[in-house]
Amino acid sequence: MNPRRNFIKSSGIIAGGLWLAPSLLQARQRIGASDQVRVALIGCNNMGFGILRHHLALPQVDCVALCDVDQNVLNRRIAEVETAQGKKPDRYTDFRKLLERNDVDAVIIGTPDHWHCLIAVAACQAGKDVYVEKPMANTIGECELMVKATHRYNRIMQVGQQQRSGQAFIESRNLVKSGYLGKIRKVNIWSNFNYGLGNFIQPAMPIPQGVDYDFWLGPATSRDFNPNRFHGSWRHFWDYGGGLMSDWGVHLLDMAIWVEETPATPSLVQVYATNANMENRDRDTFDTMNVLYPKKDFLINYDMNGGLQTGPYNKPYGIGYVGEKGTLILNRNGYEIYPEWDTVAKEPKVQAKNLDGMTESHNLHVANFVQCIKTREQPVCPPEAGRIAALHAHIPNIAARIGAEQLIWNEEIREFTGNASANELIWPTYRAPWILPDINS
Repeated sequence: MNPRRNFIKSSGIIAGGLWLAPSLLQARQRIGASDQVRVALIGCNNMGFGILRHHLALPQVDCVALCDVDQNVLNRRIAEVETAQGKKPDRYTDFRKLLERNDVDAVIIGTPDHWHCLIAVAACQAGKDVYVEKPMANTIGECELMVKATHRYNRIMQVGQQQRSGQAFIESRNLVKSGYLGKIRKVNIWSNFNYGLGNFIQPAMPIPQGVDYDFWLGPATSRDFNPNRFHGSWRHFWDYGGGLMSDWGVHLLDMAIWVEETPATPSLVQVYATNANMENRDRDTFDTMNVLYPKKDFLINYDMNGGLQTGPYNKPYGIGYVGEKGTLILNRNGYEIYPEWDTVAKEPKVQAKNLDGMTESHNLHVANFVQCIKTREQPVCPPEAGRIAALHAHIPNIAARIGAEQLIWNEEIREFTGNASANELIWPTYRAPWILPDINS
């Protein structure tokens, strides 16, 4: 049986309301206290709660606390977790209070991107391991702080770039690295999604009841409440996220970086960006981008189109490893190889291969994280890898924001060469009383 399907079947993850099987609840009761991994979720609305579901599908994991600034979300999620695991998690609206607990082994960070660094570093300082959603942080500088924090406090951090745990992606990487496709000339990446346009403009409105909006903003600029800047759609504004580039781009770019001989941050990055769709949309970020990354091993070519849903090979998103002997086309559903034709031998240069029927790999990524909590081994997407992938998204965004056609990144000194405007965007400006974490204190 496919290992992914076997995991889902045995863990009892089911689409719909019931998501933990009775057998799993019984298995959970048999786990001794010393073998339990106690987790807490900070940011419970969307992806964070999905990641918690996969944690709770492992019998050795207990959820002891939930934290959110929206009481409406918190009430709903507490009830769901209580039903799932048979006991009620404690509730928090301030992550700092949660991190004071001695009975939390790890935290899941499912907040908007602008909170990732503050919470992750505080968690490391409090002795907690961290599963943080992608992109790792909302700025280049914050990514650096998170890497330093894991080393300084000896913590495990898994970045939620779950393709690294997926069978189709692992097999594709092995085929590329083995030379099956011959020398790789370029990696073509595309992502076309309607939501990349952002929402239609709407006016500011009163803060919803039960929401601590000032705390939700945290270190970001103070603004009137607007639903377009809140649940789900916050990622279209630089204060909190990086649009389609940092949401999907970081996933797909990571799969190009992963097959490099020595994965590295980009040096020269060439960028074209615009907002092609101007129909009353509310956003800071761009709906259309083309980015070239000339790397040591090959060229990465990323094509992004918000508002479109079709793409090459009839796939809305995907990766194409273009080799001398064939091209491998890959997305979360699987992969297929298109061989080049050998005109002398009158036959394909490689055998066609395909793998289909794949699904998401969040569950396997979470299982790897929990295993590493126990073994103290590095997870499949450690913070160093998360940082490199994030820079591949942040650098084009910075170039687009300042109107630069290209930027040169100096990894040795951690700044851009000859561009003061770009360097001003390496670090965020935090709103008082929030301050950037101090790793050295």
